[in-house]
Amino acid sequence: MKKIVIVLAAMALVNCKGNDEDSNDLREVQQDTTLGDKASALLEENKPVQLTLDQANTLAQLPLDCINVEYPNKLNQTLANADEIGEPKELHPAFYGCFDWHSSVHGHWALVSLLKQFPDLKKAEEIRNKLKASLSPENIQGEVSYFSNEQEDSYERTYGWAWLLKLAEELHTWDDPLARELEGNLQPLTALITVKFKEFLPKLVYPIRVGEHNNTAFALALAHDYAEATESEELKLLIEKRARDYYINDDDCPLSWEPGGFDFLSPCFSEIDIMRRILPENAFRLWMEDFMPQLKNKDFTMEVAEVSDRTDGKLVHLDGLNFSRAWVLHGLARQYPKRYGHLKAVADSHLSYSFPNLVGDTYEGGHWLGTFALYALQAGFGKK
Repeated sequence: MKKIVIVLAAMALVNCKGNDEDSNDLREVQQDTTLGDKASALLEENKPVQLTLDQANTLAQLPLDCINVEYPNKLNQTLANADEIGEPKELHPAFYGCFDWHSSVHGHWALVSLLKQFPDLKKAEEIRNKLKASLSPENIQGEVSYFSNEQEDSYERTYGWAWLLKLAEELHTWDDPLARELEGNLQPLTALITVKFKEFLPKLVYPIRVGEHNNTAFALALAHDYAEATESEELKLLIEKRARDYYINDDDCPLSWEPGGFDFLSPCFSEIDIMRRILPENAFRLWMEDFMPQLKNKDFTMEVAEVSDRTDGKLVHLDGLNFSRAWVLHGLARQYPKRYGHLKAVADSHLSYSFPNLVGDTYEGGHWLGTFALYALQAGFGKK
């Protein structure tokens, strides 16, 4: 009966609104140690990590050090014939760096996000120039051409698709002439990815509940943010419908089964992240009572995910899991502070554990973990 109430409440709200992935390359990213030292001090003092200009400068260096690095590279290409073999930069003129396509995309997102928040970044001019060079009309058309290949219909589905829309959202919400130029340049690829979501979601009968790239809930959350920011109502309503189809009847998510050895996302928490976005407050409260009632307990805690070897591209995923757990818990605590505000401390403990390891890390984590850390920090101070 309760589930029916949730569905009806969610539908009423809609009506009211108007209808692997990593390499074994061991090259170290050379960084200023400011970020790690300050984060370590905060961890010892049991204080939450905050993003400062100094730390933003260091975080910005991570994508700067990889968006134009062509090798090592994991293409994940499906070849129709020998003629399609090409260098990464030939195949992906905009997003060839940072080891793989999706990491390059969210590396660009991180640079845009940091520049929006900190216009006085030490390398602001270099960042602006690199963004303009990467996201040129010619380069984006090259990306569109690749995605238009028949055998690449599922390329980067849906993880890379979601990050592309997150980049588009970040540009759309940035009040800067460069943002208007880059948003326009990116638009053909943004439109193509939007169409791909619209075509794929109705055909996906069952959600993918994993802790890595294919997680459906993660992609829905990022795509929903884009749809809201750009007032893309058709995409937004489709995402909300499919999220209810997939998750509204879920009970007792087995958090004790997590983490898996290679997880960088939590299957349980990823569901919470999309459902808190699409359900009205009362419906979400009822859903959480069945899905994960223990989170409302003021003494709820959970151990951080431990990383045994940060030179292993799969094992270092667990640092990403700590960051993604943190952004889900921060988002939940921010949206419903009376019921879930105590989860901020749990989020901070996860963030603080992995944050110091961004500096001096190998390329295994350096090419992508900065993005996850930044997204977790943003969730802590008021963003989605």
